Amino acid sequence: MNPSIPPSSAEYGGGTVLIRRDEVSAIVLDPGFSTTRAGFAGEDTPKSLIPTYYGQYSISSQQKHIFGDDIFVTPRPAFSVHNPISRDGVVEDWEMAEKVWEYSFTSRLTGTRSGNFVLNGLDDLHEDEPSREMEGVELEEKPLADSPLLMSECGWNPTKAREKTIEIAMESWGTPAFYLAKNGVLAAFAAGKASALVVDVGASNVSVTPVHDGMILKRGVQHSPLGGDYISSQIRALFKTNSPQPITITPHYLIASKAPVDAGQPPQVTYKAFPPDKTPDASYRTLLEERTLTEFKECVVQVWPGPNRLSATGPNGVANEELAKSSPGRPFEFPDGYNQVFGVDRYRVVESLFDTKAAILDPDSPFPAPVQAQAIPELIKSALNGVDVDIRPHLLANVVVTGASSLLYGFNDRLNQELIQNFPSPRVRISAPGNTAERRFGSWIGGSILASLGTFHQMWISKKEYEEHGVSIVEKRCK
Repeated sequence: MNPSIPPSSAEYGGGTVLIRRDEVSAIVLDPGFSTTRAGFAGEDTPKSLIPTYYGQYSISSQQKHIFGDDIFVTPRPAFSVHNPISRDGVVEDWEMAEKVWEYSFTSRLTGTRSGNFVLNGLDDLHEDEPSREMEGVELEEKPLADSPLLMSECGWNPTKAREKTIEIAMESWGTPAFYLAKNGVLAAFAAGKASALVVDVGASNVSVTPVHDGMILKRGVQHSPLGGDYISSQIRALFKTNSPQPITITPHYLIASKAPVDAGQPPQVTYKAFPPDKTPDASYRTLLEERTLTEFKECVVQVWPGPNRLSATGPNGVANEELAKSSPGRPFEFPDGYNQVFGVDRYRVVESLFDTKAAILDPDSPFPAPVQAQAIPELIKSALNGVDVDIRPHLLANVVVTGASSLLYGFNDRLNQELIQNFPSPRVRISAPGNTAERRFGSWIGGSILASLGTFHQMWISKKEYEEHGVSIVEKRCK
């Protein structure tokens, strides 16, 4: 390589943009229902991890919004919490989704762009100087003017939503190059596989995506609402039926002081009192309660590993529930000081992911009673029935497990048992990273790998192509 020759400009999908190849730093944005992940391509984990939820309140009749972890910090009067994405994984509120996504990378990756030099403190004007307006120059540089952007999407994202996404990236953020990739494909790439059956257990959904040679097989894509939030609703239903008294979740912001108590004894706690005009919206308390439930899932909840279901009898003739009762319980202390040791119940709250008849019914739950077709084994059967019979054995030999809710203790063992029972002849092999970050950020890591490949440059949709073909190009290029 001749050092006297300057590097050539990077080419994206046939359109040349004025960014030198050695200066390109693509950003990978992986939005989900619970959290939004963002970071630079080529890195191991996302630098920015924020809640997809946002806070809303009013001051002097003006509506204010709060993004990121700040929504957890201070309860404000009439402070409400919202999510721009539906539980189905599709954007409902595009205006707020754009703000949340933009906050995810401007707050920790790109920073805020400087405006007109006339208006900043480095070049102040004296009173007797005339105003130096810059004609034809935007007062504020767009946040991604120097960075290509790769975004992820769910496998069932509608065409209109895909077109709106590229419109935001190109028009609002000014990215020079863009690509929209399916979550399932990215998770397969993160596991080092071009073909795989991706089982993604997220906060709002469980999805099963067959991937073959880097392409999703749309007829085989399946999803159901039995994700992490559904497990939380099962835990709430369990708490209502707890003996000797129902368990009430009290968030930290409502507790002034507490004293230690023995297991199973009522809490000794002093609560904070908020005047009616200072009380946050009920959605704020629900969000804080969800944080406690997440901690409970991480510390206590366990999947019955099999063989057979929790309600069935094991190979030795002893009921599985009796075996579960004989295992040591797991203690948990709630924010108000109440604590208890949880035995077989810690298996029951998650059993309906595999056997919907085991669901704990609760009339107050936002989730309707699940049907067997929504269980993970049935989703896998439906996904395999939707693809060619010749590639089914190859997919079963490359089952990739991803998503934060798949980190429940014993999940992989139970999934393996279910697959072996349902598909006894083919060889079943599950690929599930033991590293917590790799499991939580599977689709983001796959995007990081993909966007950093030199051979991927021709796949990008350039700004020039977007201007020539419009939003419809995303449907043709990003398959």
